[in-house]
Amino acid sequence: MKLRTRVLPLVLMIGAACVGSATAEVVKIAQIDPFTGPAAGINENNVHMLQYAISIANKEHWAGPNITFQDVPFDNKGTSQEAIAQLNNATDQGIHFVTQGLSSSIGLALSDAAAKFNERNPGKEVLYLTPTNTAPEITGERCNFWAFRFDSNQDMKVKALMTALAENKSIKKVYLINQNYAMGQQTSAAAKRELKVLRPDIEIVGDDLTPMLAVKDFSPYVAKIKASGAQAVVTANWSGDLTLLIKAAKDSALNVPFYTVNAATTGIPAALAAAQSENVKLVTYWVPNDDVKASAPLVDPFKAKYNDDFTNLPWYTLVRMLSQAIKDAGTTQPAAVAKALENVKIEAINGTVQMRAADHQIQQPLVIADWTKSDPKTAPYDLEKTGYGFKTTQRIPASEAELPSTCQMKRPG
Repeated sequence: MKLRTRVLPLVLMIGAACVGSATAEVVKIAQIDPFTGPAAGINENNVHMLQYAISIANKEHWAGPNITFQDVPFDNKGTSQEAIAQLNNATDQGIHFVTQGLSSSIGLALSDAAAKFNERNPGKEVLYLTPTNTAPEITGERCNFWAFRFDSNQDMKVKALMTALAENKSIKKVYLINQNYAMGQQTSAAAKRELKVLRPDIEIVGDDLTPMLAVKDFSPYVAKIKASGAQAVVTANWSGDLTLLIKAAKDSALNVPFYTVNAATTGIPAALAAAQSENVKLVTYWVPNDDVKASAPLVDPFKAKYNDDFTNLPWYTLVRMLSQAIKDAGTTQPAAVAKALENVKIEAINGTVQMRAADHQIQQPLVIADWTKSDPKTAPYDLEKTGYGFKTTQRIPASEAELPSTCQMKRPG
């Protein structure tokens, strides 16, 4: 009897350990973005955001006690062809969750490729999750069941931005200047469409589409803006096309408000501060100065760990919502996770955030924020150590930011 009483607990302990190890699972997330080349520096913040979200998810067991996440980088070198090659590498390694966020054209290619892969490989499906690509087609006419977006699309953002512009009754003339590719073209079209409805009295006095990242001197464009009598400029420019535009505007004493979509992206805040820019407005999902008390538990540790700014919130939202979907589904099987993700609704740092099942387009509040000097009480968080940051001046509820779906989704089975 004594022998049995000693052996039985030992057997139970060994059995429990075996069960625990059998149910533990590491969910790998492939990040297919440029890790080399000119866009690698912009991608650095995205990498930090994904790693940070994963570290918290693993520590707090967002997806359940036995599920942990691991980020796996794949260098797409900034091309769609290489991105699809890296998608194939990821699926060969048995990775079922893929994210990418620095080009909508690459995003569309990956979304289409993932859907085709899933048709050929039932039971081995892969989900494409994009946190920052904003081309409306991703969740519009080229939507598919296996693709999800965790950022508001470009039409939603421009609608909110033009709503804010329209409220300034002193503005009668507007100049549009954007990069000549999908996002710039969409911004131009959406701005004209929204202003026609919101303020038909506003005159579009210029509509330039410039070669992307090819213009070295924007002073001729600024001269056109001044000559047009424009009282506001609307631009979705980013990287050097925005920093050089801002510099030229400052050098030419163009003192009109700039309504922007990408003024918080890497490198732009430093350029704004160097040019001593004023009256720059930004449409986005959230800024740290929106609610300082709520921001601090996320923003401060991130800054301490990476010496970087917590700005690209959709990466964090992606991990939270994916974790909830896995938990709700009770499995990491991609088809089941996709069905659960369609219904995920969370209380996020920027308010109530919900995935729309009809098109897999996230629905979330948006904010209009002004570029401002940091203030310990009202705007303590600056960007890129400039002493300046963005402060919310207007909030747009998710219900007002929402747009009708154009998606005609084909569902499995």
